[in-house]
Amino acid sequence: MVIMSRMDNSLGTRCKICSSGVKFIFQREILKKYPVKYFHCQNCGFIQTEAPFWLKEAYCDVINAYDTGILARNISFSKFTTNFLFYQFGRKSQFLDYGGGYGIFTRLMRDIGFDFYLFDPQCPNLFARGFEFNPKMNKITAITAWECFEHFVEPMEDLKKMVSISGNILFSTELLPEKIPNPETWLYYGFEHGQHISFYSHQTLEHMARKFDLNFYSQNNIHFFSENKINSSLFKILWYLSHWGLDSIVKCALNSKTHEDMEVNIKLFNKI
Repeated sequence: MVIMSRMDNSLGTRCKICSSGVKFIFQREILKKYPVKYFHCQNCGFIQTEAPFWLKEAYCDVINAYDTGILARNISFSKFTTNFLFYQFGRKSQFLDYGGGYGIFTRLMRDIGFDFYLFDPQCPNLFARGFEFNPKMNKITAITAWECFEHFVEPMEDLKKMVSISGNILFSTELLPEKIPNPETWLYYGFEHGQHISFYSHQTLEHMARKFDLNFYSQNNIHFFSENKINSSLFKILWYLSHWGLDSIVKCALNSKTHEDMEVNIKLFNKI
């Protein structure tokens, strides 16, 4: 591992979050063949790779072969989301899953009873067909973005796109610890699949929220940017209760859209 302490301004590399100068911290092999440099911002704590020239190859399979936990994580996210959206926004709002992949999460949330839609131009929608996001649709109350932030090439640009749709963004990303993680042991770098290129500290997310005049709440790897202040204690309590079956109670107050969606799609696809 190569460690350097100088500012890497000679290459013109700037932090993608706060535009400060960055430090070169190490170089590692991506996809088992490309030597890639990693940089750290001392101002906001963000870690970024050099310009990610390897992404086309990294995304030849949008969901990488190492991701055996994709279904388990979607189910887990759906439990907290059910609790949080119900108590924070009610049952009648429209929601968007940004970067929603194959539509697994959107389908889960519609099955539970929430009016969810999907946006992901990079991935085929397999499980929530007919419920793709349309900019002309009614107001989106809140956005979810599960496991997207670490994939963003230009995080501030993606956040700007999301904020233009809704100022309430519920998302996940593994936060950097206080000390820069050892590349030998921190698996979240994802060298083998090459899709993780942006890494955030708590300080990074605070900076992003301030930039867009949003409030910021965080619990473990789940975070929330909001246009209005919320009860931070409730956010944490709902996170804990999502591990103890609260979502099963909330579901009783909702009407699943599974059968209704089937009827909608029968009419929709019979017209094609």
